[in-house]
Amino acid sequence: MSASSHVTPEDIPVQLPDGLSRDQLNEFKPFTNWIETLKRSLSLQKNPSHPFHDDPYALRHVNVQSFDRFGGGRLGFVKISASVTNSAGESLPAIALLRGPSVAMLVMLIPDDVAPDSEERYVVLTVQPRIPAASLGLVELPAGMVDDAGSFKGAAAKEMEEELGIAIKEDELTCLSDLAAPEKESEEGIAAAMFPSPGGCDEHITIYSHERRIPRSQLQEWSGRLTGLRSHGEKITLKVAPMKDLWRVGGRDAKCLAAVALWEGLRREGKV
Repeated sequence: MSASSHVTPEDIPVQLPDGLSRDQLNEFKPFTNWIETLKRSLSLQKNPSHPFHDDPYALRHVNVQSFDRFGGGRLGFVKISASVTNSAGESLPAIALLRGPSVAMLVMLIPDDVAPDSEERYVVLTVQPRIPAASLGLVELPAGMVDDAGSFKGAAAKEMEEELGIAIKEDELTCLSDLAAPEKESEEGIAAAMFPSPGGCDEHITIYSHERRIPRSQLQEWSGRLTGLRSHGEKITLKVAPMKDLWRVGGRDAKCLAAVALWEGLRREGKV
């Protein structure tokens, strides 16, 4: 595959593969957000207290190794290899899959025959094929990517309706990630979200929760229900698990474990 070189608005040389133009890359928000955030992080090295102040690192160039498109030709995933070095020639690991932000939903069901202060609640999980994980039945929290046109809350509400069959208003969602964010914002400007694989991927997941009381008989109806958009290749089965067992039932899913930690921590502080 031949390649050509271009320069981003930040004057960083970028090597592009055939089939991907500079304009297309610059319109891909995960790439521009990554550049802008990394630029802010690197600028903090000017502070004398920064550990890299004496010999700061700089982003020298970016090589786009490959890319994938979604339906309609929209750019979906971009794999890059970047050069981030200091004057001594020391480099930082900088190979990344850029795919953008996602949302995950902790949906808790409370039987309507229990007392308001009861600890009994259940969580709705999805069971679906995840070929990258070599599984045809991975148990996880409902989740979905955030496209360029949508808000995080809107994406969460949409995924709930598509995957769980629940129509919910955005103002009925609680953002656990925001509630758990440090009072002092990160100077780097990185998202207040969970990064499941920061050593190799830019994806960050904002976690929302929602509670609703339902008839106890409906719990069984939910478990085993087939959902998902078949036109998108989604073959999802719902699973209902007790909240107290969620850390074990969803133990292979980073979203699930993060949601448990956030919810329990926020609950101890009286924020949920």
